[in-house]
Amino acid sequence: MVNVLLVEDDLDLAATIVDYLEIESIQCDHASNGLMGLNLIQSNHYQMIMLDINMPKMDGLTLCNTLREKGMDIPILMLTARDGLENKLQGFKAGSDDYLVKPFDMQELVARVQVLAKRRSGEVKRLVLGDLTLDLTQHTAQLKQQTLKLSPIAFKLLEALVRASPQPLSRQQIMQTVWGDEQPDSNSLKVHIHHLRKQLDVEICNIKLDTVSGIGFVIKEHRVGSS
Repeated sequence: MVNVLLVEDDLDLAATIVDYLEIESIQCDHASNGLMGLNLIQSNHYQMIMLDINMPKMDGLTLCNTLREKGMDIPILMLTARDGLENKLQGFKAGSDDYLVKPFDMQELVARVQVLAKRRSGEVKRLVLGDLTLDLTQHTAQLKQQTLKLSPIAFKLLEALVRASPQPLSRQQIMQTVWGDEQPDSNSLKVHIHHLRKQLDVEICNIKLDTVSGIGFVIKEHRVGSS
């Protein structure tokens, strides 16, 4: 079952949305303000989030921006009565993936929820995996506060691996993600993987880049000292 979160201070509207989504086999938790929503997000796994913009304690734009700064790539749908272009641009600037103006048709809401719940957001500004932090705006990576020396290609490779973690990526998936249709010979990937490993080995950290036999490569967080 799809599991989503609604952060909305209009209790009547929230009850209507929760009940309608349940009919569509979508499990929906509800928070009546931004701080309550943040607490639920930090303690639960959701496939997408619906945020009202005007809320007490923490508004939707602030909550959305906070999640993106934390590196959370949960898809976010903004719900608001403001339909002006400037209002929509504010939502997208904060990191939302989609926008729905009140009043809206419940069937349209369900369609948006189902689409967004199937994918990760592309609006995340930061990725964090253990001691490793990727700044997607500056295209830089830090390992325990030490900046890694990465070429643009190496950064794209590292980003792809971190986004997929803890699942491995095949060599073909990596080649397509990093180089697209104009792919170099396979030695280029080997060279970049070797370089990444050297960078990650500079510090004693909880990040490990492994080769998965017959598949490709995976980057994982592990306890230092474990095999």
